Amino acid sequence: MRSLEEARDLLSEFPVVDGHNDLPWALRKQTRYDLDALDIATHQNARLHTDLPRLREGGVGAQYWSVFVPADLPDPVPATLEQIDCVRQLLERYPADLAPARTAADMETARADGRIASLMGAEGGHSIANSLGTLRCLYALGVRYMTLTHNHNVAWADSATDEPRAGGLTAFGREVVGEMNRLGMLVDLSHVAATTMRDALDATSAPVIFSHSSARAVCDHPRNIPDDVLERLPANGGVAMVTFVPKFVLQAAVDWTAAADENLRAHGFHHLDSTPEAMKVHRAFEEHTPRPVATVTTVADHLDHMREVAGIDHLGIGGDYDGTAFTPDGLNDVSGYPNLIAELLDRGWSKTDLSKLTWQNAVRVLGAAEDVARDLRSTRAPSNATIESLDD
Repeated sequence: MRSLEEARDLLSEFPVVDGHNDLPWALRKQTRYDLDALDIATHQNARLHTDLPRLREGGVGAQYWSVFVPADLPDPVPATLEQIDCVRQLLERYPADLAPARTAADMETARADGRIASLMGAEGGHSIANSLGTLRCLYALGVRYMTLTHNHNVAWADSATDEPRAGGLTAFGREVVGEMNRLGMLVDLSHVAATTMRDALDATSAPVIFSHSSARAVCDHPRNIPDDVLERLPANGGVAMVTFVPKFVLQAAVDWTAAADENLRAHGFHHLDSTPEAMKVHRAFEEHTPRPVATVTTVADHLDHMREVAGIDHLGIGGDYDGTAFTPDGLNDVSGYPNLIAELLDRGWSKTDLSKLTWQNAVRVLGAAEDVARDLRSTRAPSNATIESLDD
């Protein structure tokens, strides 16, 4: 257990910056933001992956709370604002544990105070409804990254899990990236098509992030990052934050999920249907064909590969807790990060390398985006371009 003790010691000094946690959406779905009904000051193991005791146990020092809303909501902008309000309520309710953070300096201050720096990321360009003014308002409310797409295309960018339409980024999509650079909002390339990744890297003047993505060479899923994109991160200065979602990290789980989805469709259900009737069909399939189980070593294999291709200065962690139904053994919830760090110690990763993975890289990339924004704002006014003016 020496490595686990060493991992906890390291995390006490260089805690985890996690790039993506869907607690706000889980709170919306389960209690409609009733924080009395689901008090994260106490263990919520039966209902959530995330609560304050387990965040402390896991050595988390900063968290990007996802303010995700589904793309098919009829009016995603007010729903996104409600998600932001949820984070603000959490900050007001738990000030001894959670510290509001908008800058890299705020993250360091929170670490020095022993609190968990709380930042926000909007998951999907649908949250701005094709409006650069809305983008600026989200930034003013504290959103510090935006994932350009979620599972479906937006009018100006292609998703990894939808049929190609734009071929990457449109002219308006490039304008969105430019305005994010001017603001200091990180461009998040998780969920986007590889063509969109490449176009965004061509368009951006600031480092990018992948808030929760793993390596496509290790697990061939379109949500993961191809090696040619990982190879571009050193020149860009960006950070790829490995995710833990089994169907993105374990090839056997990718194949199993495809078969399970096809089984649901064969029985007349959408593959994402979670009604009791659909889940009965799904459980019967799982009893007949057991689900493959990812482990800590599965995730570590991705990090080994990503380190080889992109370099240690360009890696981070984005677990996607409370945004996935299943997690790897040993990374069951937010208390599990020490198990991953212990595995990497056993593989020969140095404490210097691990401090970059857990804390330093993520803080650096936000600070670098702030530096770029400071320069751009001195020469560039806010963009009032519209999608109609650029893409028609």
